[in-house]
Amino acid sequence: MPNQKFLGAWSPHLLSLLRVIVAFLFMEHGTSKLFHYPMQMGHIPPFSLFWFAGILEVFGGALILFGLFTRPVAFILSGEMAFAYFIAHAPRGFWPLLNHGEAAVFYCFVFLYLAAAGGGPWSLDRLLRKAH
Repeated sequence: MPNQKFLGAWSPHLLSLLRVIVAFLFMEHGTSKLFHYPMQMGHIPPFSLFWFAGILEVFGGALILFGLFTRPVAFILSGEMAFAYFIAHAPRGFWPLLNHGEAAVFYCFVFLYLAAAGGGPWSLDRLLRKAH
């Protein structure tokens, strides 16, 4: 069994690592919508819901990645993912695995956690707080 003291000491740093990894993965959804990278999503009409989702995913994801305004941005992204789930996935059926909404549910709750927990010690939020 892992040493609880060791794991407890690393908990804040693992929060920052979770934030960075999740934000990087989340940004790929936006870059696919807006820039067709790393995969092509087809034509997304400007100012459509899908386009606005891409904007939130790229720029909100970047803010989360760097840990800047983590709490409010994570709260907004959590709402975006809840909205995405209920608009795009839930109408296809109840179970997230079957309606392909498990990623939206996952991101929704990770961002909700980050809205409550903050960005951790490796974040620009922490750096700016120390500067004042």
